[in-house]
Amino acid sequence: MFLPGSVMEKSENSEVVSGDLMLWKEIGGLDFGEDIKFEPSKLLAKFQKESKEVNMSSVSRRGLSFGYRKPQLALVFADLLFDPQQILTVTVAIALREIGYEIEVYSLEDGPVLAVWKNIGVPVTIIKISDKKDVLVDWLNYDGIIVNSIEAREVFSYLLQEPFKSVPLIWTIHERTLANRLRQYMSSGQFELVNDWKRFINRATVVVFPNHALPMFYSAWDSGNYFVIPGSPAEAWEADNFLVSSKDDLHVKMDYGHDDFVIVIVGSQFLYRGLWLEHAFVLKALLPLYADFPSDNNSNSHLKIIILSGDSTGNYSVAVEAIALNLRYPRNSVRHIAVDEDADSVLNMADLVIYGSFLEEQSFPNILIKAMCFGKPIIAPDLSIIRKYVDDRVNGYLFSKENMRVLTETLLEIVSNGKLSPLSHNISSIGKRTAKNLMVSDTVEGYASLIENVLKLPSEVAPSKAVTEIPSNLKEEWQWKLFESISDSTHPNRTLRTHKFLEKIEKQWNGTQTESSGAAVTSTNETFVYSIWEEQKNINMVNRRKRREEEELKDRTDQSRGTWEDVYRNAKRVDRSKNDLHERDDRELERTGQPLCIYEPYLGEGTWPFLHNTSLYRGLGLSTKGRRPRTDDIDAPSRLPLLSNPYYRHALGEYGAFFAIANRVDRIHKNAWIGFQLWRATARKESLSKTAETALLDAIQARRHGDALYFWIRMDTDPRNPLQQDFWTFCDAINAGNCKFAFSEALKKMYGIKHDLMSLPPMPMDGDTWSVMHSWVLPTKSFLEFVMFSRMFVDVLDAEFYDEHHQSGYCYLSLSKDKHCYSRVLELLVNVWAYHSARRMVHVNPETGLMQEQHIFKNRRGQMWVRWFSSTTLKAMDEDLAEELDSDHTKRRWLWPSTGEVFWQGMFAKERSQRNREKEKRKKQSKDKISRIKSRHHQKTIGRYVKPLPEDVEGSNTTVVVEARVLR
Repeated sequence: MFLPGSVMEKSENSEVVSGDLMLWKEIGGLDFGEDIKFEPSKLLAKFQKESKEVNMSSVSRRGLSFGYRKPQLALVFADLLFDPQQILTVTVAIALREIGYEIEVYSLEDGPVLAVWKNIGVPVTIIKISDKKDVLVDWLNYDGIIVNSIEAREVFSYLLQEPFKSVPLIWTIHERTLANRLRQYMSSGQFELVNDWKRFINRATVVVFPNHALPMFYSAWDSGNYFVIPGSPAEAWEADNFLVSSKDDLHVKMDYGHDDFVIVIVGSQFLYRGLWLEHAFVLKALLPLYADFPSDNNSNSHLKIIILSGDSTGNYSVAVEAIALNLRYPRNSVRHIAVDEDADSVLNMADLVIYGSFLEEQSFPNILIKAMCFGKPIIAPDLSIIRKYVDDRVNGYLFSKENMRVLTETLLEIVSNGKLSPLSHNISSIGKRTAKNLMVSDTVEGYASLIENVLKLPSEVAPSKAVTEIPSNLKEEWQWKLFESISDSTHPNRTLRTHKFLEKIEKQWNGTQTESSGAAVTSTNETFVYSIWEEQKNINMVNRRKRREEEELKDRTDQSRGTWEDVYRNAKRVDRSKNDLHERDDRELERTGQPLCIYEPYLGEGTWPFLHNTSLYRGLGLSTKGRRPRTDDIDAPSRLPLLSNPYYRHALGEYGAFFAIANRVDRIHKNAWIGFQLWRATARKESLSKTAETALLDAIQARRHGDALYFWIRMDTDPRNPLQQDFWTFCDAINAGNCKFAFSEALKKMYGIKHDLMSLPPMPMDGDTWSVMHSWVLPTKSFLEFVMFSRMFVDVLDAEFYDEHHQSGYCYLSLSKDKHCYSRVLELLVNVWAYHSARRMVHVNPETGLMQEQHIFKNRRGQMWVRWFSSTTLKAMDEDLAEELDSDHTKRRWLWPSTGEVFWQGMFAKERSQRNREKEKRKKQSKDKISRIKSRHHQKTIGRYVKPLPEDVEGSNTTVVVEARVLR
């Protein structure tokens, strides 16, 4: 900190002051904060790039927006207590609804503001966080989520997981408390806790702050997603609460008399090295004012000056005393008070407030807003951000920072005979009304513009109206009137609640750290006996080697295996420990005796609360990483390696699960019927009830409808189809208007149709409905036939979209970048196949189990393409593809072989021929071996030994002739 000294002494009049200030800036001895600026450059560049990509996209066809439903927004709060954030959010929400948004509110705790949300017609849901199984919120239903508090961190545990990681998330931070704590964690070495908070910050699409100072305090953890929307009712709300609750007389506490005139000098919340010089210039301009104030008997002036700046940990008070002493102020007339001590009390006690910082800030100073809310006349330099909201001599006073004489003249005009002039009282009253609703328009328009840039709306969603169409009356003031019925006793201490919440998180992490440190101590103690352990290890190795040698020398003997119970127990233990893919619970046995198994495809931990745990259902994880532990869920990538590729895992969607099950189906599925139910059906409360499950099983066992497709989620009740459009119109609506074109082109290429006729199977609008959301049941044999058709259809779609979609992320089935691309076309494919392959289609009421056949056969006559969808045609096409792969061994990128088994009839002949060739080869090898043995060179025999007769025969008259003959 530099003290002024002779700098102030050489200025004879106030005109020289600005020259001295420029001189100091040119010399560069002090920092005046000109380089303190926040610009969300990365985020703005991202918005511009995305807008340019949409306009310049090279997709072959442009998408259309149908606008069947409004954009859905979810607002998440930690509680519903009355605080400034609730006022701001209610004000913004009313404006957003006016331009076409639908809004729902979620809160972790109840509160009095619940009545406010209900009064404006916004549904509210209280999330139970005590039991995670109760948190059944499908965040994919919303086009965007706004989290309005640090304390709503609990929700992030779900939004950090698949499949909710892709939902646009805006997180508003209005507190500096977390930034201070994060710096403490950094200094104390708690890096894991810092990284944990950083995960939440990085997850947010945009982190919004109410002023340009807060993102600088959080700058160490910025990943390029910080944004500022200026404006908040916090200062007005805090001022009102202080006036109601404050009972202390600060004049007495600070040894001031009630006749004293108190001027408070405030400034920027940034502490730069040139700040003291700016305060010195302001104090210099205040000196002539002392002539208007009489002194008491002790020669103490009734003019008191307080500099409200800095924090309690600095030594700025010493600098203020030095400045006052050099300017020859009376002793004890100028004092310094830190902002973090009792700023509200000081501002409330002030008669006049002067903004003494010349830094061009990006946001209107919060401390100046609060001074205006206390009804104090303000004097401020004519900075651009201040001129935007303060009109000179209307709701405040302005002076040129280049001419400090104007400040002195303004002070002499405002203060007369030790009191404020009547005009200044009127101006302060107008300023109070202005400050109470300051920057409402900026806030409302800022949130509306940001949401418009962040949300990527599907084609069935209507885009919102332009920001300029927000009614002016909704941008003039905060919605104070809606909160008038809430009593003053319900005002929480938000800062205290935030501190308690952060302490709770710290305790949880400290407990984890304690366990980790205990493990570290254990490992440290083990190092002391390392040498002993090493020696024992060598001894054990020698002993094992000796035992192995002894066992090899022993004769093999039978070993007792114990009883059959022991054998069974040991085998079961080994079987369980093999890998996590094995079916390990009793549901395997129950499922074996059932005619039906319903698979529930899922991706990520966020879907776990929606999955069933009964024997009728079985989970099917599309990714190995997000599979449920201690369950018999199927790992789809292990059955179909194609799903290990993230591109196809998202592009195929639930069809990846179909292909994984169908690939060598007899190894995993042994039931006569097979079904699928999307986890989102449970989230929408449209999954099968126990009654419906029983009714479905009875119909299957009785073969009531034969080879039929049973489904229970109707297209005409789908939220995406509020107008109950026909099949192809609905398909176009959810695919940017290009579903019919894509479907027609795919069928022409699939069946090899050369002419340009519109090859689109008719799907009549006969009063019945269709299946959506992949929730249906089929005979296993029919399912395999459907997969055969689907594999060929998907292969054609992939050939059409892959190159452009994989490179740019765009395809003409969506309006923006979309990693799912053609998965919405596939969602409806089962209807086309079932209708035109002459399958009965039966709707099952998910609540009652009541069944009703849809599109009965007699109404389908003349409209079905049975010849194109028959089993014979599909098998012939499948074999042709397999033969092509088997014979040509093409090197082009081809998806079809990767989606399942490859088989055709010629493989039998090829395998038989291969076996015959191998057999002939073995025979030839055997003959060659025999001929080699026969033609091998043998050594000639030297002689032959004849065994002599026994001794008792030698005495006989028989003569034994032994002759040796050389054999040639």
